[in-house]
Amino acid sequence: MAQAVKPGRTMADLEDAVLRRVLVVTVKPGSPEGPGLPVYLEQLCGELMSEDKPTLLSRELLERVLMDRLGTFSVGMEAPFLYLVNCYRRASEESRKAQNMRDKAQLAMVQDALQQVKDLALSYSVLMLVHPSMFPQPHEVGLGPNSLLLASLLADGSSNSGFYATSSGLEPLPPGFFEGLLKRFEDEPDGFRSTFEHLFKDLQGTVWKLSPLGPFQRCVRTLVMLVSYPKLAKVLVEHPMWNPKGNHIHGRVLEVSSILGPFFHISVIPDHPVFGNGEPNVRQQCFSDSSSRRAGDLNSSYATIKTVMHQLYDGLHEVLMKLLRNSETKEAVLQYLADVIQKNGNRSQLQSNPLAVASSGMFVSLSAVMLKLCAPFLDASLSKKDKLDARYVLQGGRLDFSGLTAILATSEELARWVDGRNHSRTEGFRQVQQLREQEELRRLQAEEASTSMQIDSLQSYPLKSMASASSDNVKFNFICECFLMTARVLNLGLIKTFSDFKSLAQEQSRRKEELATLKNMRGDGAPAQIEQDIAQLEAHIEQLSQDRLCYNSQLMNDVDLMQEALAYYRLMVVWLTGLVGGFRMPLPAVCPMEFASMPEHFVEDAMELLLFASRIPRALDGVNLDEFMSFIVMFMGSPLYIKNPYLRAKMVEVLNAWMPKNHGYSPTLSSSMASLFEGHQLALQYLVPNLLQLYVDIEFTGAHTQFYDKFNIRHNIAELLEYLWSVPSHHNSWKQIAMKEEKGSYLKFLNLLINDSIFLLDESLKKIPELKEMEVQLSEEQWSRRPAQERQERERHYHQQEHVVRYDMMLANEDVKMILYTSAEITAPFLLPEMVERIAAMLNYFLLQLVGPQRKALKVKDPEKYEFRPRELLAQIVNIYVNLDRGDPQGLFARAISSDGRSYKNEVRLLS
Repeated sequence: MAQAVKPGRTMADLEDAVLRRVLVVTVKPGSPEGPGLPVYLEQLCGELMSEDKPTLLSRELLERVLMDRLGTFSVGMEAPFLYLVNCYRRASEESRKAQNMRDKAQLAMVQDALQQVKDLALSYSVLMLVHPSMFPQPHEVGLGPNSLLLASLLADGSSNSGFYATSSGLEPLPPGFFEGLLKRFEDEPDGFRSTFEHLFKDLQGTVWKLSPLGPFQRCVRTLVMLVSYPKLAKVLVEHPMWNPKGNHIHGRVLEVSSILGPFFHISVIPDHPVFGNGEPNVRQQCFSDSSSRRAGDLNSSYATIKTVMHQLYDGLHEVLMKLLRNSETKEAVLQYLADVIQKNGNRSQLQSNPLAVASSGMFVSLSAVMLKLCAPFLDASLSKKDKLDARYVLQGGRLDFSGLTAILATSEELARWVDGRNHSRTEGFRQVQQLREQEELRRLQAEEASTSMQIDSLQSYPLKSMASASSDNVKFNFICECFLMTARVLNLGLIKTFSDFKSLAQEQSRRKEELATLKNMRGDGAPAQIEQDIAQLEAHIEQLSQDRLCYNSQLMNDVDLMQEALAYYRLMVVWLTGLVGGFRMPLPAVCPMEFASMPEHFVEDAMELLLFASRIPRALDGVNLDEFMSFIVMFMGSPLYIKNPYLRAKMVEVLNAWMPKNHGYSPTLSSSMASLFEGHQLALQYLVPNLLQLYVDIEFTGAHTQFYDKFNIRHNIAELLEYLWSVPSHHNSWKQIAMKEEKGSYLKFLNLLINDSIFLLDESLKKIPELKEMEVQLSEEQWSRRPAQERQERERHYHQQEHVVRYDMMLANEDVKMILYTSAEITAPFLLPEMVERIAAMLNYFLLQLVGPQRKALKVKDPEKYEFRPRELLAQIVNIYVNLDRGDPQGLFARAISSDGRSYKNEVRLLS
């Protein structure tokens, strides 16, 4: 506590004592010197004596004292900038203690002296930051005034000995110092800009070195604090490296060079070795020796990583929000985000140059932050959906959507339509739009008049009038812009990273198969380098395993991130469906161009996320899937709305993932999933018909792999249909469509089902004898003496054939099963003239294969390994015979069986 004047001491003595404690200097001759003692200002002492003045510190001497002290820096002394900061701190502490002084005159004098110290400390700090060479500075890196200012901002009072602590005992800036510093800078506008541009650049450089296990939180917290000051926020967005410009700027340059890029770069997801993931090394600390890590250790690492990553997401979200709420910085933020998106458009490609596009880590972090920006309008009722405007996509602006594949429209159709819509050059376009507007107006009026809306939150999206749409300078609200920017970020970030993770898992699986093959080659005749090859492959598999754990930690174990993304895509599907009139069936005969022209990835990304989330425990807990189900039911069987058959097939994958009987969901979620299939009105009416339609449509996909793709897609459809057959409402729907479309679409479905069954079973049964022969060769004693190269090639061929047979049999089993259970109740279509001979010939042929003279060729060691269960298959075929015969009072099927000259034989009938 500041002391009162003792007997024999004057006010001057009190002033000297207070300033000596605060400035840690003295002008008294003969003062002791040493560590922790006041610095003796010999030159100033001499000057005072020559001026015949007392050798006491006073307010009048403050500037001379500081000039002398700052000019006498020597090794071991406090760095000049740090000295000023600590003078300010000590003055504040003395001022607080002085409040207890009883003598008002003494209090006033002390407070005035201390305030002058604080003012001068701030003024000289500004001078030193603007002109670092004005006073002698330490030679050590990091002890210059600019470096110390940043380090003081970064310092955490709870961990002074941590990453940013220095030998000088660095502490956080004292309260009021930074605000006072900014005020003093008002007289140095150029110095203000240069100082804080330098500080932002140094902060960026500090962050680049850090991994999620490093103290990045201090950097984020400091950035949040800095942008809280409007003037500093403006300096930031006007910084030359805020959003670097030039022809050489690509996505990776923005990540490395922009001020915010290194903040978003902080990630566990492995980056290219040239850039790395900062220190400490997460892979080494958390996931080394992955095969021997205990589950508890991994879960602990996952929890830590999730916590720190959400600290990063929350901090960066706060930074962006402060900048977006500031009218002087908002535009720069939106343009930066747009440029990051545009410069990284190639990230969506299967093979993109990692040196030219930003890392997955940056885009996953950006995805998380953008989702947080969207959170206020992702409420349960989606109350802000009418703020979304399709013109943002169609007209192009801050983002260019023109190079993206549309849901339905070709680029030529879209160009003609936009041209007609925006410029009214074609009368036909005007007439079409007028008709659409009239129809929309009538529909809206009808809805308004209706008192019984089924689902209020799913009302249709109102189309804008041509008059308003024709403007070339439409200003879009923040909700619209943020929402559609987020769609692009998620496509390039979170969704793309899912794909990368899937590829990583596939590569790991392939490498393990290669390793098993190499190990089998050990022994006599093995190449000399085989052990080296095995060691290299094991090291590569370990690296892949560590990479996979890194992906797991940031993606698969972050249920919160998944659910935020699901909330976003719920709004996406509701908005897209609004473009076609809302959740109602049947769809309009002509697809509205607003919907047709939207980027295809808007839909595909929603499906990819649903697929991924369905495989993650708890990710779907509490998630409302009704709108997703409605969307899938509406568009899965609608090629006139979604042209890409693979995209519609992906919707089936999603439904497959949701089937309660196939997955170990919690009882609550399993019940919820059952209700989704068994109580959803649109699904009950249209799900089975649309699945049957897709089964037919998928025959021709347009891809060069369509012949093989269709089997996998139809297998998914068949699994789903089998489940739905067990649900009474869907069962009845199936029977109704079979009756209604007996000679139409249902006949096409049956024809393709039988075609697939014949092909898959025939291919499988032909290859099984070949596998049997290879099994014998591999078990012979002389096999191990054959050349290693020959063994490797033969074993690789054997395993490939095993995979093909297993896959074909799995698909064939599902097809035969579907024929079995449908033929029990829906026999009429099988007995049509164009079908009855085909089904009879198929059954006869496979009966002959299973019980005829060649049946011994089908006996292999482990048929179950190939999904080949001959007894079960035979029973199914026999029961199909029985089902069709029971439903055939006219004997058409029996005559077709006996008239089959290729496979029907009496002895086979007796054997069976």
